[in-house]
Amino acid sequence: MSFSDAQVSDSFDRSPLPYRRGEPLDLLALQRSIEGIETSASMASRERAAADFHWYSPVLAAALAGRLPDLVVRPRSVEEVLRVAAACVRHRVPLTVRGAGTGNYGQCVPLHGGISLDMSAMNRVLELADGWARVEAGIVMFDLNEAARQTGQQLRMWPSTERIATLGGFIAGGHSGIGSIRHGVLADPGNVRALQVVTLEDPPRLVELRGPDIQKAHHAYGTNGILVAVDIALTRAVDWQHVIALFPDYPAALQCALRIGDRVCQGGNNAIDVFQLSTVERRITPYYDGLRERLRDQDAIFAQVAPASIEAFEACVRQSGGNVAVRGTESELIAAGLPPATECAYNHTTLQALKTDRGVTYLQVAYPVPFDPGLVAAQCERFGDEVLMHHEFSQAGGALTVFALPLVRYFDESQLRDLITSFEADGCLIFDPHTWVLEDGGMKQVDELQLAFKRQADPLGLMNPGKVRAWDERVLGIPGGTL
Repeated sequence: MSFSDAQVSDSFDRSPLPYRRGEPLDLLALQRSIEGIETSASMASRERAAADFHWYSPVLAAALAGRLPDLVVRPRSVEEVLRVAAACVRHRVPLTVRGAGTGNYGQCVPLHGGISLDMSAMNRVLELADGWARVEAGIVMFDLNEAARQTGQQLRMWPSTERIATLGGFIAGGHSGIGSIRHGVLADPGNVRALQVVTLEDPPRLVELRGPDIQKAHHAYGTNGILVAVDIALTRAVDWQHVIALFPDYPAALQCALRIGDRVCQGGNNAIDVFQLSTVERRITPYYDGLRERLRDQDAIFAQVAPASIEAFEACVRQSGGNVAVRGTESELIAAGLPPATECAYNHTTLQALKTDRGVTYLQVAYPVPFDPGLVAAQCERFGDEVLMHHEFSQAGGALTVFALPLVRYFDESQLRDLITSFEADGCLIFDPHTWVLEDGGMKQVDELQLAFKRQADPLGLMNPGKVRAWDERVLGIPGGTL
């Protein structure tokens, strides 16, 4: 027997007011409403659906332990997503969207049960054109890059987890990545052309966001719409040279990267074409598998450089007292048993450290513009062996911007708060990786555009509840950030 929504009666009265944590969930009625769509209620599926990389943070690992969905749903089309959305609205069941689970803040961990919407089966390339592609949100970024390269193109940027991360997850929780030194951050105009999202209204709608409206759903943790398709910008493919340059001290590596970064941003005849530019101090380099002998206990730059710019890049390295120790394409490095430069950047460095040292965690720091390497030197002296530095050179709004994801030898949460206070006193902005609350992580203020869109697209507050402080405090009248 099949069931339609009209044939299912609610077992308790529906309220027109927003969902509040702890409400009873009629999951049986919901399952009948979505019969024919792939679901699983097994413990293994539920645990897998609630797993992401928030375990990098001992604070989040403890706070989010045991938080599971009641049901995992795996749609295969927009029509199925619309059916699931309608069922969640009808039966007041919370919904948390999941990609590949490579996020670091517990974005896909449901705080209050309900449905985990696994988008991994929606992974098709819908259209591939000159300069852009329309794809389903569950596509793995490596697979999209492989498809684009068949046309002589590639993505403008991707996270260091490119081989497993989905594009939808990157947009819902990401900010920048490999390629940002060349193309800016995700929010910069032109990097994302359009988003298609399904709302949790009654009835749900498929909405396309373009231009400034993209920011309504970008980096929102899936709290105000189900991202189902993306128009993403492409650029001409380059067979990047992966380069490791070694330096006698970390200030020399930073100064060299700053000179190169300035030449990337300035453009013109003096430009250097670089896709990745990362600096790593020598206390971190032993964590990189297969590189210990090559790095020889020195500070390093990891970069991806266009073949036409190699000569200029190496000249900058020599002028800063460094030397190139490794150079080759990604496939050549892998064949030699060496990691590509991508795997020595951003949070892949954190992962490399955690493989052998579970006593470390990390912070995420944005430095004042213009970047002052002297500030880093002062911080290294102040923090000593408690903080190990590595930096990512990027662009944001056309300006050279420097981020750090320093490793921290962890003691307790109060230590992290003291370190954050110290960085902020230096004028740095902290994107706190030890909170699940959207505003507390990096915004430090309410995004009124995203909140207004949530009021419209998710009026019952069913999407990823507990992650938006402004919703909890302004709409529900309860303290934000509490479980």
